Amino acid sequence: MSDLEIDAASAADIAKFEVQLSRYLSGELDEDVFRVFRLNNGIYGQRQGGHNQMIRIKAPFGTITAPQLDRMADIATEYSRGWGHLTTRQAIQFHFVQLERVPDLLRDIAVVGLTSREACGDTVRNVQGCHLAGACPSEVLDITPWAEATFKHFLRNPLGQRLPRKFKINFSGCASDCGQAMFNDVGIIATTRTNEDGSIEAGFRVFIAGGLGANPHAALALEPFTAKEDLLPTIESVLRVFEQTGNRDNKLRARMKWVVDNLGFEEVQRRVLKVRHFLLGSSSWPGGIPLEVIEQGDAPAGTAGAAGNTAMGQGTPVVLRRAGAFERWEDSNVIRGAAKGTVSAIAHARLGDVTATQFRGLGAIVREFGVDVRVTNRQNFAIRNLTEEQLPLLFDRLTALDMASPSAELVSDVVACPGADTCNLAVTQSRGLADAIGSALQAEGLAEVGGLRINISGCTNSCGQHHVADIGFHGAERRAHGKSAPGYTMLLGGFVGDEKIEFGERATRLPAKAAPEAVVRVVRRFNDERTAGESFRGWIDRSGGVTTLGKELKELDVFPKPDEDPNFFVDYDETGPYTAEIGESECAT
Repeated sequence: MSDLEIDAASAADIAKFEVQLSRYLSGELDEDVFRVFRLNNGIYGQRQGGHNQMIRIKAPFGTITAPQLDRMADIATEYSRGWGHLTTRQAIQFHFVQLERVPDLLRDIAVVGLTSREACGDTVRNVQGCHLAGACPSEVLDITPWAEATFKHFLRNPLGQRLPRKFKINFSGCASDCGQAMFNDVGIIATTRTNEDGSIEAGFRVFIAGGLGANPHAALALEPFTAKEDLLPTIESVLRVFEQTGNRDNKLRARMKWVVDNLGFEEVQRRVLKVRHFLLGSSSWPGGIPLEVIEQGDAPAGTAGAAGNTAMGQGTPVVLRRAGAFERWEDSNVIRGAAKGTVSAIAHARLGDVTATQFRGLGAIVREFGVDVRVTNRQNFAIRNLTEEQLPLLFDRLTALDMASPSAELVSDVVACPGADTCNLAVTQSRGLADAIGSALQAEGLAEVGGLRINISGCTNSCGQHHVADIGFHGAERRAHGKSAPGYTMLLGGFVGDEKIEFGERATRLPAKAAPEAVVRVVRRFNDERTAGESFRGWIDRSGGVTTLGKELKELDVFPKPDEDPNFFVDYDETGPYTAEIGESECAT
């Protein structure tokens, strides 16, 4: 698509991929060896088999430029199905790419400065960061240059190429933790401390060994405060301890959270701090203030608690008070920081899907308005550095792109993993359920309830992050009347923020086709019964807890006989009888 220059590192990656692909196609390279190589380059097999591949493209801390958005449009039409998918880790995925065409795709993204290197596999994955960093009304520090420095330091770093398991790093600029640092292998939250002379020093609190999956673990604070100059050495020290102590014989117990389970937190803490103490002697020592921070600065955009700031974080009390379409969108999707007058807006991507037209339209918006865009972990786009005067015209542009839904932080903005549409591990069509839940809430007049998040995963692995949602679902095969049927486990009360994390508790099991009704019942009760400013978790506790709510929903856990209602035995977006087909895990999360 382009004759633009490709950087030397990407060119070397692509050349190597072509050689190894040729060896694999000729039968010279074993399947298991090529799989590891392929995954380390961000290329993941699909359940459809054959040479169908998913390509995951990194958008470090969600950042993406106008030329890159244009190129995503090209990729969608040239290689995929006409659209791409935003992930909960701020990457962009394209499905049904043919293996033989991967080298061409890698060139096409490299010319605009993008890579899929280490987007999958047992590597340091895409470095995440709060999508409003540098524009957040509550941030302590702008974590943008810190996340950028971390991304650059670990990309192609020899330490991270053959880890026991994947390794995830996440940044948040304040305790609201919009970046969701609390369930990562390393989660960094900007904070301050008061020194003996009374001065206030900005730095970080580093949390380690968090994770979701079938066995979620809360991240633990490594130390009370980490100074700026120690941040990158601290992250590298955690990675080194993981590389040395992670379980290489059992991938199911290989993540950093299992290292803490095996060795104990105090021992892991001791090892990390010891490695950091002597890291100066390493050739890879990344200490001091990174060049990116020196050049860009990390001063916060706003002042926490300033009058006029938009509330941030899970549980944000969004209320659509006005009648007009623009006014409703502004109430829900616009974020303001009073201290420096920052204005940002959320462009809604339904189910995280973005068409080629939408990618190209967003690129045009970036150019026309002189703004920047980041992918959010709620599978939307944050448009930043706006002026108040630009908002009406931006709304018109987004309306034309079908991206102006007033849904940011409303219950109807359901997050779902790709599910059984393409994933080898999924047992249910999570995207179909997400769509059905949105339709059910709309039909019941509940789509605009604020302060609630719904997340869905097609299996227990939590790619859809169901553990930390107010209402979460994970797919499961059910048996009823001698037949297989799609089902879900419903969790309630998940939360991440305020430097803490609470995992959702199991409420009940449900047939897939009963899950929308269960959501409607819970959301209706919450909407009718909550007191002013009451959180969903607070309402749950006041209502008798998750167990009590689960018992009230138990009557929905009934499968009719197949001849009475055959739909219960057909999954969403499917036409034939349900079968749970699970392929070999390549671990897409």
